[in-house]
Amino acid sequence: MRRRTRGTAVAAIALTLVASACAKDSGGTAPTNAAGAGCEFSAPPSAPATSSTSAAAGDKVDGSALKIGLAYDIGGRGDASFNDLAAAGFDQAIKDMGVKKENTRELSAAPNEDETAKQTRLRQLASEGFNPIVGVGFAYTESLKVVAPEFPNVKFGLVDSAVEGAANVTPLVFAEQEGAFLAGVVAAYQSKKCHVGFVGGVDIPLIQKFEAGYAQGAKTAAPKVQVDKKYITPAGDFTGFQDPPKGQEAAKGLIDKGADVVYPAAGASGLGVFAAVKQAGVLAIGCDADQYLQPAVAANKDVIVASSLKRVDVAVFDFFRAAAKNDLSSLPKVFDLKSDGVGYATSGGKVDAKLQGILEGYKAQIIEGKIKVADKI
Repeated sequence: MRRRTRGTAVAAIALTLVASACAKDSGGTAPTNAAGAGCEFSAPPSAPATSSTSAAAGDKVDGSALKIGLAYDIGGRGDASFNDLAAAGFDQAIKDMGVKKENTRELSAAPNEDETAKQTRLRQLASEGFNPIVGVGFAYTESLKVVAPEFPNVKFGLVDSAVEGAANVTPLVFAEQEGAFLAGVVAAYQSKKCHVGFVGGVDIPLIQKFEAGYAQGAKTAAPKVQVDKKYITPAGDFTGFQDPPKGQEAAKGLIDKGADVVYPAAGASGLGVFAAVKQAGVLAIGCDADQYLQPAVAANKDVIVASSLKRVDVAVFDFFRAAAKNDLSSLPKVFDLKSDGVGYATSGGKVDAKLQGILEGYKAQIIEGKIKVADKI
């Protein structure tokens, strides 16, 4: 069953999330996993009778007069993760709002480039008349502090960060930890050893949010689960988001220690994680996008049992749409479970109806505020 997205305009994109909102757990007893081994589980919450999010049908918006720009983070279009989601939202704006292809521009970043390169990229887009413009990733924060005041009439969207005092910069931020919590629940239920792992691309607060939510979700579902972690690079070295061989090495280390479900929040390096997982005959959980459906992951997709979703596609499309309507105040302050800004996907058929019901139960408790998901360990 396909979950409904925040706007019908983004329902058709390839990275849409898939999950059941109908299955109900009987409640009251703590189940074991399907293999009859692994963790002992807490009594799970029952699934709600209906989906806890609702579709927001929007009116058709004419964007034919817009010139839209997108400045990618490292990896760019084709990273099978964060940037590809931004690209999907960009493409949907072109399709749904009638933006002319010649009035679009995409520019990519290089690993460990300096601030002047980012500033130049943003200035190029703004000076050539592109408006609105999205900077994909917190790496554009410092550059927008400089560039945004130079172009006060240009509307900038900034994924994963904010610029204090800049009225023309709209933060597009997410409750990543909420989607990661649900990934942790899946990991605990799928683990035969009650031992799961997390691979972070770069050891920074943003990725630590994924780790915190994942660990909390796993331990909420199974209090005795062991959660190991490995970061590919330290803060300041952003190559950890674009190094599949190091992702493979990090995952192998966790698997060698006993983890049999591994969750990467590592951008393109996640491709290496999936390769290591397949080689070892264990399982993985995708991140940001429904990675089971992505062509770049096709060779290893059979190991992906589920994915946490960070709806960068929704945020980018909604920003362009709101800018076209001249109503940026309509955007949510945080793209969270309640706004359908994060979530989960179960493509591939490895999550049964009972576990989907458990996931919906935990999701409803987060939305209702009964579970507070931490954003740091």
